[in-house]
Amino acid sequence: MPKKVSSHKYGSLVFNDAVMQERLPKPTYKELKRVIDDNVPLDIDVANEVAHAMKEWAVEHGATHYTHWFQPLNGITSEKHDAFLTPKADGTALLAFSGKELVQGEPDASSFPNGGLRATFEARGYTAWDPTSPAFIKDEVLCIPTAFCSYTGEALDKKTPLLRSMAAVDKQAKRVLALFGKHPRRVVPSVGNEQEYFLIKEEDYAKRMDLVITGRTLFGAAPAKGQELEEHYFGAIRPTVNEFMKELDDELWKLGIPAKTKHNEVAPCQHELAPIFEKANVAIDHNLLTMELMKLIASHHGLTCLQHEKPFEYINGSGKHDNWSLSADGENLLDPGDTPEENLRFLIVLTCIIAAVDRHQDILRAICATCGNDHRLGGHEAPPAIISIFLGDDLGGIVDAIINGKPYQSHQRETMDLGVPALPDFLKDTTDRNRTSPFAFTGNKFEFRMCGSNQNLSDANKVLDTIVAEMFDECYHALKDVAAGGDRHAFKDAAMAWIKQTLTAHQRIIFNGDGYAFEWEAEAERRGLVNCKNTPEAVCRAYENPANVEVFERYGVLSPTEWASRYEVKLEQYAKLINIEANTMVYMARHMYLPALMRYARDIMRTALNSKELLGEASNAELKLARRINDGISRISDATDALEELNARVRATADMKERANACADEVIPAMEALRAPVDEMEALCGRDYWPVPSYNKMLYYV
Repeated sequence: MPKKVSSHKYGSLVFNDAVMQERLPKPTYKELKRVIDDNVPLDIDVANEVAHAMKEWAVEHGATHYTHWFQPLNGITSEKHDAFLTPKADGTALLAFSGKELVQGEPDASSFPNGGLRATFEARGYTAWDPTSPAFIKDEVLCIPTAFCSYTGEALDKKTPLLRSMAAVDKQAKRVLALFGKHPRRVVPSVGNEQEYFLIKEEDYAKRMDLVITGRTLFGAAPAKGQELEEHYFGAIRPTVNEFMKELDDELWKLGIPAKTKHNEVAPCQHELAPIFEKANVAIDHNLLTMELMKLIASHHGLTCLQHEKPFEYINGSGKHDNWSLSADGENLLDPGDTPEENLRFLIVLTCIIAAVDRHQDILRAICATCGNDHRLGGHEAPPAIISIFLGDDLGGIVDAIINGKPYQSHQRETMDLGVPALPDFLKDTTDRNRTSPFAFTGNKFEFRMCGSNQNLSDANKVLDTIVAEMFDECYHALKDVAAGGDRHAFKDAAMAWIKQTLTAHQRIIFNGDGYAFEWEAEAERRGLVNCKNTPEAVCRAYENPANVEVFERYGVLSPTEWASRYEVKLEQYAKLINIEANTMVYMARHMYLPALMRYARDIMRTALNSKELLGEASNAELKLARRINDGISRISDATDALEELNARVRATADMKERANACADEVIPAMEALRAPVDEMEALCGRDYWPVPSYNKMLYYV
């Protein structure tokens, strides 16, 4: 019997609005909603009532512990479990959970990446409840989404700056909307996170030290078949994978995560999950929870979920497309309407976004820069490392008409006749999609396609919210006086003049062509666009830019101290990961590949000697192969020694900027110099001798 899907399961493990209405006294519920909707402080008496109701509900659902669930600067989630249990003097115990325990926790702040904000001996930190993201139950633990800050008040996490940026764009967007006579309660960034990932056999994963330690294959000859036949995308899903997806859906729905779409991606073993749009901080909480559950549930089916941006060479890497829009009381501000050229409010919002992306392209590039994403960007359907905006023919035509002061010739939506009477006609969209664009308008949202699959999208959305808030602020000050005059014709003329001036100043960022074309790199340079080839280059350029420091400070998103800490953490994580990858390569070469090749060479020579003994001469093929293997052994040994020596020297470099740049400029080329002969020898070595599963084995299984 197939399992029956019940809508009653959806959100059953979430302390959501329906549960709060049911379990909280009406005055308490009303006050909590005011806290959530209007961002006002929470009274401790209200917190106590909420905590009691939350504990009772959680215990009824089997929870025994609670945790403050937060996002430190390492990008993953962290949690410390405390029992509801409180012992009594008479030897019994009661279950208790106070408002203070709900609102505030105290983890160790110095044990997480902090970029110098906390010394080792300065351990105190605080977690603070984020009431706008609902609590949920996971593994019999009540998880309370929280922010994480130091004893002195600096943000030590990724959520706090995100919440600050959401407040900034809310404030500035409402001022712009007020120019149009609109006064929404909240303007909220909405996000839909498309998550790409790979699934391979758990037994193969366990035999690959590089995958276990670094998340990607540091060695591996090209498979006999990659993705050139284009047969995997949207293809029939393997039964084992389908069972994994069904269990994942079931668990996500219980947690109120609106997983909507699932399918095979382009590369073999690659898949994608896409949810419905949600408020940004909730969507990101849900994405982090999804990533965690993917790894856990994969093991139930003998699989391992790989979320690295580039786990395999020669085929697609994995991204996490950040679909971003703004909603004012549920109305999408990026919906062009039927006549976008006449929709003044839409054009204002669009212009602000275009200008923001152009002005701060360096920090958008840097925020997506990781050692994993460096391997992915620029090929195999990932966008290039050059930030540009795709608008499409229709919207691009409107922008060109405004800049050039010419009337716009509207492109009417065509009806597509498929030539088969039984198939319905359908409307053709006015613009195509551009898979090579890092930042593409896709109908009523922007799709930021540069983000890597393993990234916490709090960073990308924090940047988008802040830089757009800055442009809303500039727009408001440019138009507020004429708006105050009450003459709507004068306001429209002034608004169109500001739109034209701003689009003209920032039109260089708009590019509707092929981002992979060789000519585009030269054209981008001519336009003055940022083209940073690797993470240290991108991070140093953006984080040392005073304009970026100033805008994040001005809108209360990151103080200069917090900004500097994130600069330090980005460089430190990059350098440490490269050093770990190099260490892993040295170990594998010395302890796995060289011994295997030596055994193989020895056995070939024995066979050759036996042939000479029996036939009077050794086989030329055997001797030729033995020479090639021995030559490979020498090259691998020399490259291993060189990488080990270089990596040790770079790892000892005290200055983190110098160390990160040395990793990019010296260590990575040395890693590539070691990989090349190992991969070459894999193609020559007998299968039974090779110590790890090949690409052919990992990527193709039943």
